Amino acid sequence: MALRVKDVRVSQRFYEELFGMKVVWNPDPENVYLSTGMDNLALHQYPQEDVSHVAPSHLHPLDHLGFLMASPQDVEEFFQEATQQGVTIVKPLRKHRDGSFSFYLADPDQNTIQILYEPTVMLQP
Repeated sequence: MALRVKDVRVSQRFYEELFGMKVVWNPDPENVYLSTGMDNLALHQYPQEDVSHVAPSHLHPLDHLGFLMASPQDVEEFFQEATQQGVTIVKPLRKHRDGSFSFYLADPDQNTIQILYEPTVMLQP
């Protein structure tokens, strides 16, 4: 996943602190690549001359991105951590008809992120 962001360092801290992601490549001040070891997230800074024109929109082409958790308890613990850190919760904890369990939060650029336990996906410990 690659996201354009208003402030690459603010977004980097968000994903490092909340998701435990680590920098795998930082080629320049406008780009950083992060991973938990099972994924890859690229953050690309909007050019400074364009930042003032960037505004969150309900018509954003990205509906949401997701991070898988190993259990419903992991989702609940992540929800508590996000809430304690003051992260915006977009949709609260919910058990879905298919047996999955999730909630949605917003990153600093208002991208919606689903934190999801999906019973049909087996994660390696």
